[in-house]
Amino acid sequence: MEFSSLVKDIRAAFPDLDLRENEPMRAHCSFRVGGPAAAMALPGSAEALEALCAHLRRAGVRPLVLGNGTNILPPDEGLDRFVIVTCPGAGRVTVSGQEVTADCGATLAATAAAAAEAGLTGLEFAHGIPGSVGGGVMMNAGAYGGELKDAAAETEYLDEQLIRRTARGPEQGFAYRRSAFSGRDVVLLRTRFALRRGERDAIRARMGELAAKRRASQPLELPSAGSTFKRPAGGYAAALIDEAGLKGFAIGGAMVSEKHAGFVVNTGSATAADILRLMEHIRRTVLARDHIELEPEVLILGR
Repeated sequence: MEFSSLVKDIRAAFPDLDLRENEPMRAHCSFRVGGPAAAMALPGSAEALEALCAHLRRAGVRPLVLGNGTNILPPDEGLDRFVIVTCPGAGRVTVSGQEVTADCGATLAATAAAAAEAGLTGLEFAHGIPGSVGGGVMMNAGAYGGELKDAAAETEYLDEQLIRRTARGPEQGFAYRRSAFSGRDVVLLRTRFALRRGERDAIRARMGELAAKRRASQPLELPSAGSTFKRPAGGYAAALIDEAGLKGFAIGGAMVSEKHAGFVVNTGSATAADILRLMEHIRRTVLARDHIELEPEVLILGR
């Protein structure tokens, strides 16, 4: 579509909006790859996000809404899309009693830190997950035995018709790396987490313990999207990849981490095509060896 006139129209309607043309996706993706998005907006609040989505809908445009870009793989050729990035602008976090409410663009780290500061326990596992609340809820992010489903009491969202709705408790449909919002053209606005009273120093100590585990076991020094594949039934993707002898295997600038086989990393010169070819090689190798088909946890854009 013709984006220049659309951008001009949006600039007139939202003069304070951070609006960019031909914005490189690599700047908004933890893999640090990807060509330019035709247009990109970074709204400063969940309310601005909602207003922008309504304006785009009237213009006949369905945007691609992203959070912190930690679980995506954008294509090298870029995206002929209007992209909205919610993090960090739409990132307000508030605490009331034993509840923490976080806008979709808030990082999970900031949300867990706010809970810890208030002496609330239940989100310690999320402190080291680099994604946003919106992205994390969308895929029921988890680590070290915890998942967002354990704490998310309700999520406010815009449905396919941009009607504001609230999914409470089981209506959020949480499952392993899925939710009731997965695969739908919906926009998450905020989530309320119901937590428990705890001892502030103990909560911080647990967060520090998990951070140390991450540093010791994960290749945090290299760009990646975290776990590349979902956990298959009856096993672990990292173990299968390791047992297949793929640690350190590289295609172009993409490599299976030598520290943690579950991570594909960008050694500095990777392209999205390199990463895709390596993911396919891993999938085929494990399938041939173990008759288990690995499913990507990374969201591959442009497909």
